[in-house]
Amino acid sequence: MNYDKIIQSALKEVEDSNSSEKLEQVRIKYFGKNGTFTNALKSLSTLPIEEKKSVGEKLNGFKNLFFSSFSKKKNQIENLEINKKLENDFIDLSLPAREVNFIEAKVHPISHTTNEIVNILGDMGLSYEEGPDIEDDFHNFSALNIPENHPARQMHDTFYVKSKTHETLVLRTHTSPVQIRSLKKNKLPLKIFAPGRTYRCDSDMTHTPMFHQVEGLVVDKDITFANLKWFVESFCKTFFEKNDLKLRFRPSYFPFTEPSAEVDINFKKESGKIIIGEGDKWMEILGCGLVHPEVFRMSGVKQDVTGFAFGMGIERLAMLKYGMPDLRDFFDSDLRWLEHYGFSFFEKTDLSWR
Repeated sequence: MNYDKIIQSALKEVEDSNSSEKLEQVRIKYFGKNGTFTNALKSLSTLPIEEKKSVGEKLNGFKNLFFSSFSKKKNQIENLEINKKLENDFIDLSLPAREVNFIEAKVHPISHTTNEIVNILGDMGLSYEEGPDIEDDFHNFSALNIPENHPARQMHDTFYVKSKTHETLVLRTHTSPVQIRSLKKNKLPLKIFAPGRTYRCDSDMTHTPMFHQVEGLVVDKDITFANLKWFVESFCKTFFEKNDLKLRFRPSYFPFTEPSAEVDINFKKESGKIIIGEGDKWMEILGCGLVHPEVFRMSGVKQDVTGFAFGMGIERLAMLKYGMPDLRDFFDSDLRWLEHYGFSFFEKTDLSWR
């Protein structure tokens, strides 16, 4: 049997194949159950020992060469067939444009309410201040007279941030650290407010892991609780646009103020809707108090001064004023919700009623 001729013929047939079916036929012809190569292997046993060795080596070499050429040709044919199929069976994968009911651009209620608060507090003589979202332990806790064993320091209440140093870092749990940073500048008297994002491990209808607060601080000589009471009353009446709004100051506890109070406003429920400034029910709205002497000491204030501070949630104020039932809706990015509760870019806080 002329093995060299068989080998050359097989390789040429592989190279000349122009389809997967033709290539498979060549494989079966030489390596199928009754193929030429298969029969040649079977006949090895009939050959003399000397010839058997040389023929066996030649057939094994042919097998390796054949399947190497076969695999290369198969890849070429498959690529050509795929490209041809793509050209002949083109499918338009693009989708038609979604039908969009374009709505007027709206200001998010958080932005609108923040702007209202900024306008009111600025009109009342306070200056705008900002601080970092990532705070150290001193500014967020220690300087505010929050003890080491206070629940706010626990992992389930506070987001701790990994630090490359040994310094303890947290996502600020309130905007009060801005008060400390302002006090440390020692430029008194001081009248500031600080709106911004705050973070706590909490999530339900009235709490989210990230929310917005605004803090206010007034420091001067002879500041009393009467000054605080007047300021908070003026702010609440202006914000809710209710000159007859009733407020109730309840004794409370905050580590950074002494004495401390929680402030309630009156309301009533009518057909499931909360109406602020009417009725004889009470609802907590904010916390406040006179600045604790320890806060002054930790901030390096050595002058003989007193001061008051207050803090409140911006989302809570928006919910109460504009009737939004679920705090989580603020962060769902639902355009339908924004269309309903959003505000026009041209709408401004009206202070003319006062």
